[in-house]
Amino acid sequence: MSAHLVLIDALNLIRRIYAVQERPFVQSKTQIEHELAEKTQKQVLFNTQNACTKALENILALQQPSHALAVFDSQQPCWRYKLYPDYKKGRKKMPAHLANELSNIQDAFMQHYVDSLVSEDDEADDLIATLATKMALHGQNVTIISTDKGFLSLLNTNIRVYDYFNRRYLDEQHVKNKFDVKPAQLIDLWTLTGDNTNKIPGVAGIGQITAASLLNQYGSLGAIINSDEIKPVIKEKLSQSEDQIALSRKLLTFKQDIPLGFNLKDLRLESLSVKKSDIENSTLTVDDNKKQQKL
Repeated sequence: MSAHLVLIDALNLIRRIYAVQERPFVQSKTQIEHELAEKTQKQVLFNTQNACTKALENILALQQPSHALAVFDSQQPCWRYKLYPDYKKGRKKMPAHLANELSNIQDAFMQHYVDSLVSEDDEADDLIATLATKMALHGQNVTIISTDKGFLSLLNTNIRVYDYFNRRYLDEQHVKNKFDVKPAQLIDLWTLTGDNTNKIPGVAGIGQITAASLLNQYGSLGAIINSDEIKPVIKEKLSQSEDQIALSRKLLTFKQDIPLGFNLKDLRLESLSVKKSDIENSTLTVDDNKKQQKL
């Protein structure tokens, strides 16, 4: 029997739900920059935990997975910040009272047999990419629950991305409509254009239309760079941005080889009867010295 692993981009889910729960208590844009009153904080956190639990129930009911995991970012800066200090510069930090509530939300998830995972050095994105890629290599199915466009680069026959808030799968046609390239070309596209969401710069003077047109013509960034047929002005821009291209590509590329401290069987949903599948004993990398810890 094939396994179906649901990977929840936990903070993507929780922070969006928190924003919805907080909104009725915020009267103005300036007020949101200040701490809510303690009583209000407790109410918002209570509502957030209940809404997160309900969201998890909805996800499990819709996806009917055999295995599931909620993956959290570390609260410490990941390797990308060390490589590029301006990574995600200006992004609003998580409120301290919400950060303190995460362990309770994790406990609520565990009541539904969904454990939580966090790394000290890597982002949730890298952990999710590692798990999804290993599953896909074994011909098993993965659904990533997130609105993060970065996961679209992982799309293939075995890996899907589901936007819980808009109740839709972000598939290859979605990528084509939005970016005019194939999923496998997205990293090259964003290397050229930059990724404003994460404050990753691209090649000056190359926008999405030009980048997509070049990729559709040549297939990859490497082929574009090595071509003698592209316009001299584009060639010059690329030549002047060699270091930036290398840095941006590294920042945009997910790690897919992080050692994991568990087997797939550890993620099995106890309420389901998937017990004899061969995938139970498959080789999701196990390294007890690199075991990821719960928050």
